[in-house]
Amino acid sequence: MNYRRLTPSMSLLLAFEAAARHESYTRAAEELSLTQSAVSRQVQALEQSLGLTLFRRAGRQVQLTDVGRLYQREVAEALGQLRSATLQALAFQSGVGTLRLATLPTFGSKWLLPRLHLFYRAHPGMLVHIHSRIEPIDFATSEIDAAIGVGVGELPGLTCHRLQAEELVVIHTPDRPELTPGQIAEHLLLNVANNPQAWPEWFSHHGLPHRAMHLGPSFELTSHLVQAVRAGIGIGLVPRVLVEEELTSGELRCSGQPFASRRSYYLLYPPRNEALPSLRAFRGWLLGQI
Repeated sequence: MNYRRLTPSMSLLLAFEAAARHESYTRAAEELSLTQSAVSRQVQALEQSLGLTLFRRAGRQVQLTDVGRLYQREVAEALGQLRSATLQALAFQSGVGTLRLATLPTFGSKWLLPRLHLFYRAHPGMLVHIHSRIEPIDFATSEIDAAIGVGVGELPGLTCHRLQAEELVVIHTPDRPELTPGQIAEHLLLNVANNPQAWPEWFSHHGLPHRAMHLGPSFELTSHLVQAVRAGIGIGLVPRVLVEEELTSGELRCSGQPFASRRSYYLLYPPRNEALPSLRAFRGWLLGQI
């Protein structure tokens, strides 16, 4: 077995992984600060070394072959592990840790950021870079170390720490009296796009027929839905943890008891990041806050 052939140079792997992720030599070249022809030559050198056809080429377009897609998944995972190992070594040497954390936008602004000063007080050498994300994180291709997300159950292949169950409340403008479930069903119902089952579950919980729902517009961000409720467009069903401030101040009013959805909030990360000093510190602090 020729082990040199099985361990291509890092420059070839980086060029391939970027080109495979974008399926574009041009975008890979921009990312790596190389010329397009340099990326093309490095990918061709890798193909010749391995004896594999990793891309199909049609004019200026490139597309991964089946074996190329398989190789890209494994290479991306390996490069992620190398980057993680380097970060751990740098953090250990300097005593300063950096965590790249993705979080749901409204959860980040309403729950996490108001408390984050407590983390910095406990860990003055640590830095947490916040990235707002709604879609699930692909840890193999992104540079995110960990994420706070919401869902039903744990995700395979990731370390998942359940933070808290999601409690939903019906919110409306304060000028309305408290509404019964039957009265709520008569109003225009606003929803968050990533949780389309919220109102159907609420109706089932209260024994109301789904055909009675008057569904209104949906919103990508919970904060936008809250603004729409404030403007009197309709009634919302949102996580209580995201509207505590508005309910306390009287800007909004809730009707009925909190409703436990099937979802929970989780801290998620790939097992390879387990030993990151910054992640270990943040995880301990976060679980303590919950």
